[in-house]
Amino acid sequence: MQKIMIVEDDPKIAEHLKTHIEKYGYEVTCVMDFEHVMKAFYEITPDLVLLDINLPSFDGYYWCRQIRKESVCPVIFISARIGEMDQVMALENGGDDYITKPFSAEVVMAKIRSQLRRAYGEYAARQKDRVIENAGLTFFPERMELAFASKTVTLSKKEADIIESLMERYPRVAGREDLLEKLWDDQSYVDENTLNVNIARVRKKFQEIGLPDAVETVRGAGYRLNLSWKEEER
Repeated sequence: MQKIMIVEDDPKIAEHLKTHIEKYGYEVTCVMDFEHVMKAFYEITPDLVLLDINLPSFDGYYWCRQIRKESVCPVIFISARIGEMDQVMALENGGDDYITKPFSAEVVMAKIRSQLRRAYGEYAARQKDRVIENAGLTFFPERMELAFASKTVTLSKKEADIIESLMERYPRVAGREDLLEKLWDDQSYVDENTLNVNIARVRKKFQEIGLPDAVETVRGAGYRLNLSWKEEER
């Protein structure tokens, strides 16, 4: 079942959208903690986001930029702003479509289905996925998926970048500086702890597929993939 995340601060509109979209068989979650939208995004891992512009704390443009750092899932803005520049800003900040309020629920559904088809279905780009594989561990960079045995997990953009570096460099170490350069264009504004947080998330993903010790810390250097189960199979 595909998942839709709604970020809308008007509870009546959010509930109206949720009720209507659920009729078509989608799993819908309304986010009401507008200071921690990305926390909800990580937990839900939605296939599509409906995003208002006028939100408490940070506006929808900001949250769309944060989503784009982690995912390429479709983002549809829904807003009472009808100006041409607002729509341009929505697209420039990573949005895929724009719907003005008041809206027709059927038009919203049509746009949702269209974006899902383009991203995942019959209109999705037809290209052969890259596959990086070692010792039964399989990574699909374009899909942002990691698989081992019969288990598969979906990754955020940064998690996928880290795992790609670890797998491509194995058995060498992926240096901290190299990882920071791959993940962020401007390292001078990145807190050192940010990488630690992302490595912790990567370790959690490996744990979900049954490999809790897959990422090894090399003190003073960086991180290395630990394929100890590969040796055990010999």
